[in-house]
Amino acid sequence: MPPIRVMLVDDQALLRTGFRMVLAAQPDMEVVAEAGDGVEALQVLRSTAVDVVLMDVRMPKLDGVETTRRVCADGQRDGAPKVLILTTFDLDEYAFSALKAGASGFMLKDVPPGELLAAIRAVHSGDAVVAPSTTRRLLDRFAPMLPTAGKEPRHKELERLTDREREVMVLVAQGMSNGEIAARLVLSEATVKTHVGRILTKLGLRDRVQVVVLAYETGLVRAGGGS
Repeated sequence: MPPIRVMLVDDQALLRTGFRMVLAAQPDMEVVAEAGDGVEALQVLRSTAVDVVLMDVRMPKLDGVETTRRVCADGQRDGAPKVLILTTFDLDEYAFSALKAGASGFMLKDVPPGELLAAIRAVHSGDAVVAPSTTRRLLDRFAPMLPTAGKEPRHKELERLTDREREVMVLVAQGMSNGEIAARLVLSEATVKTHVGRILTKLGLRDRVQVVVLAYETGLVRAGGGS
């Protein structure tokens, strides 16, 4: 298999160097491009094939949130890169905005190398890259900041789901893995995976991260994990 083509986008050259050294040691990964801000990143992406973008959130000229939005706006085309947000604990609100903008997930900048590599591989394979429980903690913290106006029209999207699919969606948003959901509902993991796939298709969502965001935005799940 060809190596995963990774782009590093961060205004701190030292951090990019550190990430590049970690990735260069992997036989299935290759750093094909770097950028110090969002404007440069978008320019490079026009001429460079990239599978996964490691994106900082706070950068000059164009921050990671808006850059992610522009990268993911064309995310339906074949070959469009996936975005993995790199953030710090103090910048969780930026990571939340980036998730809404289309990022496939987020990780802290001090993540152990093994977890970062696993995340890149997961993104490349089409999965969400963050543990659902991690996403839940982020959203639990910032869900009260979401606007409440205009919620009702978003509820209509959920009417496309069966009762079982809504039940599965709630458990996904509460941070459960497919295995945990299967145990809770006395189903096979394969059946849960099928339900999750149908939820994504019916709601036009890309991955589990977007399922969690929509569940909070519509009020299906509220801060604290309750439904």
